[in-house]
Amino acid sequence: MVEGLRLMAVHAHPDDESSKGAATTAKYVAAGASVMVVSCTGGERGDILNEKLKNDPHILRDIAQVRRDEMEAARAVLGCEHTWLGFVDSGLPEGDPLPPLPEGCFALEDLDVTTEALVRVIRSYRPHVMTTYDEKGGYPHPDHIMCHTVAMSAFEAAGDPERYPHAGEPWQPLKIYYNGGWSKDRLTAIHDAMLEGGLDSPYAEWLANWRPRRHGRVTTRIACSDYFETRDRALMAHATQVDPDGFWFQVPLAIQQRVWGVEEFEAAVSYVPIPEEEDDLFAGLGTLAEADALATTRGLEIAYDGRISPDAEPEQEEDGGDSSETHVEAHTVEAHTVEAHTGEAGDTVVSDSDDITSDDITSDETNGEH
Repeated sequence: MVEGLRLMAVHAHPDDESSKGAATTAKYVAAGASVMVVSCTGGERGDILNEKLKNDPHILRDIAQVRRDEMEAARAVLGCEHTWLGFVDSGLPEGDPLPPLPEGCFALEDLDVTTEALVRVIRSYRPHVMTTYDEKGGYPHPDHIMCHTVAMSAFEAAGDPERYPHAGEPWQPLKIYYNGGWSKDRLTAIHDAMLEGGLDSPYAEWLANWRPRRHGRVTTRIACSDYFETRDRALMAHATQVDPDGFWFQVPLAIQQRVWGVEEFEAAVSYVPIPEEEDDLFAGLGTLAEADALATTRGLEIAYDGRISPDAEPEQEEDGGDSSETHVEAHTVEAHTVEAHTGEAGDTVVSDSDDITSDDITSDETNGEH
C-alpha cells in the first residue's frame, strides 16, 4: 500500500516531468500517494518547438509566463503537487566552440546555494523517495547535469541536522532513483511492432545510426501503461515544447501499452535493500508510520549504493578499445556514511540493455529539453 507515502521528482525544466516518469506519477497519485514535482528552472531559454506557435506574439513576448501556465496545466493533468526552485534556465549552448553559459543561470549557480534551496523543499514536503537524472543528466544539457548534482547533494544533506540548520527540521529521504531513458531493447521492440502492424516506424533511422554506449542500469520497472494517455496529455499541455504531429506521437498508444508498458528507473542510493526485479519505488518502506519513523532516524546506514565508483575499471567497447566510460556492479553495502558522488564517469551493470544517449538523438527528438 502506498497510501500517504510521498514521492518527489526533481527536474530541470517544465515539461521534463511530463516526458520522464509521468505515467508513474499519475499511477501513484491514483493509488493515494502524494507526488511533488520540483522544477529547478522556469525553462525561460527553451526553444519553441511547435511550428504552429513559433511566431505567436504573446509567446514571444512572455515565454516565461507561458511556460508557467503550461506547467500548471500539466500538473493538473497528472494530479501532482508542484513547486519552482527558482533558478534561471541556462539554455542549451550550440556552436563550435560552444559559447559561454549566460551569467546567473542555474548551471553556474553556487552548489551551496542550490543545495540549500532544495533542502528547504525536502524538509518541508518530507518525501520518502526522490527521483532525478543520472550523473550525465540523462542527456548532457547543462541544467540536467546540474539538476543531478543538486538533487544528490540535497538528498545527502537533508537528513543532517548540522547542514543548513535554518532550512527546517532534518528529514532523510530513504531512496533516490534515476529516471530511465530510451534503451535499445525498448526502441527495437516498438520498432518491430510497428513494422509487424504494417506501419512505418519513426525509429528506423535512429536504430540504423545507433551506436553502443553504456550498459543499462535498470533496477526498477513500474507497470503503468494504463496511465500512458495521461502522460501524453500532460506532455501536450506544454504546447510550446512539443509538436503534436511530430516524432514522439507517431506510435499508437495501443502498441506502446502492449509492447513496453513500463517506465524504468535506476536505484542510486537506498537506506532499505533493493530487491531483484523491483516493481515499486516505495518497496521496502513499510507503512506510512514506519517510513516516517525511518526518515527521522539518525545514523541511518546505506543498504544499496548504485552510484558510480570513481575507481571502476574502463569498460571494453565491442571493437576492443577502451571506452571513456566505466562500469561496476551495483552492490549492497553493509554500512558506510553517505557521500555525494556526482558527475563521475562510469556505469553500473544491472540489465542487459544499452541506453541511448543524446549522441543518438537529434535536437527534434528531445521533447523540448533545451
